[in-house]
Amino acid sequence: MQHTISVLVENKFGVLTRVAGLFSGRGYNIDTLNVGPTHEPAFSRMTIVTHGDDSTLEQIVKQLNKLPNVIKVQNFRDGEYVDRELVLVKVGVDSKSRAEVMQITDIFRAKIVDVQPKSLTIEITGSGSKVEKFLDLMKTFGVLELTRTGQVAMPRK
Repeated sequence: MQHTISVLVENKFGVLTRVAGLFSGRGYNIDTLNVGPTHEPAFSRMTIVTHGDDSTLEQIVKQLNKLPNVIKVQNFRDGEYVDRELVLVKVGVDSKSRAEVMQITDIFRAKIVDVQPKSLTIEITGSGSKVEKFLDLMKTFGVLELTRTGQVAMPRK
């Protein structure tokens, strides 16, 4: 089962290493990890997506709470949070496929951020399922390069 964990930490040297080390040291895999400063410069928020059963997740949360510089750990349940991901994807196009790629991009409310003679670079943001559906469609045209931010999440309340 997939779990999304939000970890508020002090914005200090070595905190990311300790959190990642906790996962690797116990044999837990991190599917995605996103870290960035909050509205208060002294703090950063980590959004971690991992897989495991409920008992594994409980252990992860307990261990995270014991780490120095960790302020708050939230385990998001389905429906309790809003999540988004940003993807930049470079798609191969020719004169015949360019219009179709542009049309699909428009349907998904994505943006073309770079135009080259044989490629389009597209920015898409949204839920994981929206992004995956878009990328599946782009595979038919040929994905040349791709980079993803990983999931970021905030509680609804």
